[in-house]
Amino acid sequence: MTLPGLTEAFWAYERALMANDLDTLDRLFAPGPTTLRGDAAGLLVGHDAISAFRGGRGGAPARTIVETHVQVIDATHALVVAVTELASGGRGQQTQLWALQDQAWVVTAAHVSIRAAAFDPRIWRLVGDPLVPPAGTGHLDGETVAVKDLYAVAGQRVGAGNPAWLEHAEPEAVHAWAVQRLLDDGAAVRGISRTDEFAYSLAGTNAHYGTPPNPKAPHRISGGSSSGSASAVAMGHATIGLGTDTGGSIRVPAAYQGLWGIRTTHGAVNAEGVLPLSGSFDTVGWLTREPGLLARVGRSLLPADSAVPGDVVTVDALLALAEPAVASAVGVLAAGVATIDWPFDVAAMLPVFQTLQAYEAWQQHGAWVESRMDTLGADVRGRFERAATITAAEAAQAQGEVAGLRERIRAHLGDRVLLLPSASSAAPLVNDAAALDAVRTSTMQLTCIAGIGGLPAVGIPVTTADGLPAGACLVGPAGSDRALIALAEGFADRGHTQI
Repeated sequence: MTLPGLTEAFWAYERALMANDLDTLDRLFAPGPTTLRGDAAGLLVGHDAISAFRGGRGGAPARTIVETHVQVIDATHALVVAVTELASGGRGQQTQLWALQDQAWVVTAAHVSIRAAAFDPRIWRLVGDPLVPPAGTGHLDGETVAVKDLYAVAGQRVGAGNPAWLEHAEPEAVHAWAVQRLLDDGAAVRGISRTDEFAYSLAGTNAHYGTPPNPKAPHRISGGSSSGSASAVAMGHATIGLGTDTGGSIRVPAAYQGLWGIRTTHGAVNAEGVLPLSGSFDTVGWLTREPGLLARVGRSLLPADSAVPGDVVTVDALLALAEPAVASAVGVLAAGVATIDWPFDVAAMLPVFQTLQAYEAWQQHGAWVESRMDTLGADVRGRFERAATITAAEAAQAQGEVAGLRERIRAHLGDRVLLLPSASSAAPLVNDAAALDAVRTSTMQLTCIAGIGGLPAVGIPVTTADGLPAGACLVGPAGSDRALIALAEGFADRGHTQI
């Protein structure tokens, strides 16, 4: 290196990186909104975004520098390329553009690459080429499925997102009904994808296996609990993400990752071979990158429609639950759509939903969980601890209220289709727990409507003004699932979505 002070600055940066010295790293990256740092996960723009990323990752992998190469641009700029060797094996590279600012060398742009992973354990528990070949031929020939780790796959165990559960699980004798149907129609199982523990979350931030990546919104959460299936589809690892939706576990990851997804009418799709969470609300669902495939999967899994969707309507009060950027993006689809009154208190509906869901989750898993709370991530553990306190009388009251609300919601909507946001925000940043907590309630106030109503819901990808993926949702009459997918596709055909 020939420019005075550059060598010292480079090695000061390397020492700070290995020591996770955040103050020094902040000082050695140029201040301001134009500083760049990129890697395989995506591009971070601005010193503040880079600093926040570093503060939440817990340090960089241990490595040594084995080569450095410098191209001097001028007296105050140089490009430095370093070859790195990781302590865990394999080599990588980092490329940095250094600039002399206020008599100090700082990085203005950097790109980091490390060895390619054999497979991403944040997305997959098991993966094959394929893991299970097709059992027949048909309209799903050539398609590949990421199967959420709640579904039985013959010869494999169900892990439910928890290592202790997986350790005690026995191999499944036969495929879940939905898995078998997809195989019969020509699809192959690519692998078994990660889930939030027992599907009791909407975040995708599994405490044991990590957060599956979100390629449409790098460094933001994937959305759960069908997180692995969603990420597998968004990353191009599979074409179909088979999941479940109890309180939004298809619709939220679809919104966060720019995917199409469907929560089916409660009870419409056979759930044999799927580990339950809450029988009153659990549904089979799936995600794809385009609506045509969403419909083709429906040909395999859905019965013939028993209802016909009517006019699309929206509710101002429900749009207002979303952050302005998301409400605006969903509002593009709502242009020209009639607005109706909403004679329901969503703030009061959500606790009713959560009470019954929690009680049923405890009835399903409490005997196992009670002595193993320490095996659960903090968020899921907190929900099960709350679930353990719900009495049979409280559950019976909630069950009666849900039944009444279901009848009233269906009567109020009739054959109309409700357009609302799939989630109240774009995906929060991976390490921003406060932001996640802040949007959870408003998102569930939106998602619980279809859950309480037992209604089908199709997620349509939209994009906010600042380029983040978000979701619009069509909630239709019970038994209108196939037609609802076609209606959603029509919105895309008319150019309403910003994909």
